[in-house]
Amino acid sequence: MGFAAIATPAAESVAPIRKVRDFVLYENAKYYSAFPSVVRRPDGEVIVAFRRAPARVAFGEAGESHVDPNSYLVQVRSRDGGVTWTPEPALIYAHAFGGSQDPCLLQLRDGALWCATYGWAFVKPEAVAKLRAPYFQIVPGVIFLGGFLVRSDDGGRQWQGPFYPPHIAPERNHDLHGQPLPAYNRGAMCEGRDGRIFWVVAADDAAQPRKTSNHLLISADQGATWNYASPVAVDPKVSFNEASVYETPKGDLVAFLRTAGFGDHACLARSTDGGKSFQPWQDMGWQGHPLQALRLPDARVLLVYGYRHKPYGVRARILNAECTDFASAKEFVIRDDGGTTDLGYPWSVQLDGNRVLVVYYFNLAGGPRHIAGSVLEIN
Repeated sequence: MGFAAIATPAAESVAPIRKVRDFVLYENAKYYSAFPSVVRRPDGEVIVAFRRAPARVAFGEAGESHVDPNSYLVQVRSRDGGVTWTPEPALIYAHAFGGSQDPCLLQLRDGALWCATYGWAFVKPEAVAKLRAPYFQIVPGVIFLGGFLVRSDDGGRQWQGPFYPPHIAPERNHDLHGQPLPAYNRGAMCEGRDGRIFWVVAADDAAQPRKTSNHLLISADQGATWNYASPVAVDPKVSFNEASVYETPKGDLVAFLRTAGFGDHACLARSTDGGKSFQPWQDMGWQGHPLQALRLPDARVLLVYGYRHKPYGVRARILNAECTDFASAKEFVIRDDGGTTDLGYPWSVQLDGNRVLVVYYFNLAGGPRHIAGSVLEIN
């Protein structure tokens, strides 16, 4: 007696990313909270830094702004893997001359913390005309101060600074005091395997139209001093600005770049000689900004980014160890329920063997801008 073969479906491949949960990390309707970054301390404590300013709509104003004279750098903490957080943020830094923006944390292998940021000064109209030109005025009376850093050697309990990076030659503007702008950018720095710190900064290199380019600074002394290394991405039409830099296992430096004037396409630039030079920038072929890269335990790279096209939210891709498959890596949607384009700026950190925390700022139906998070399982 014969038996008919029973066909069994092939085992379905396991999805590389599974979302465990979304949650609100910090929200207060009186404040506009945005632009987070995150690190995990050697003892497991997680620190999230972000920019907090008054919610101007609560004062009766028409809308919120990304610049504010009362914009401060603050932090919250979790000691249970992101389940609970300190309810009230602690101050990292308040700039003496204006609002601070986009705190970008870097934890060194020795445990020291750096936070890179930049600021804006609010100047009365009669004084603006007296400033040394050229200067960058984002809206009338709001003048760019350039970048600075603060440092902590005790896990973020106390911060020293500000420390000012050097001016770079491509930058054309001056600060509030008529001095050449110190280097600046928003995005992740990285500590290389040889102990050097790499930072991709921006420069406003053209007056009409305003156009920015990206350049590499390197510190060989744990962030105490910085030296110009090379241009990262420069183009006569396309602007490059908010950037994160990542070192691959082979030693390549990969800069993930936000663009303007290029359909919101994410771009990439690569150095194979330790930052002495970068190959021509490449279009990654898809939209999203800004980007941040996290090395996973198996050396793959989790790349997270904001998505300011309908449906608004936060997305991710997993790249191979050398970040060469950026064009074909599958996209994963972390959030697609955002109320407006005013959201995103994600940053990720490993929680344990296969769980990753992604933090970002968000709004639902145009409501209060708050700091949110998602826990992902990576397979």
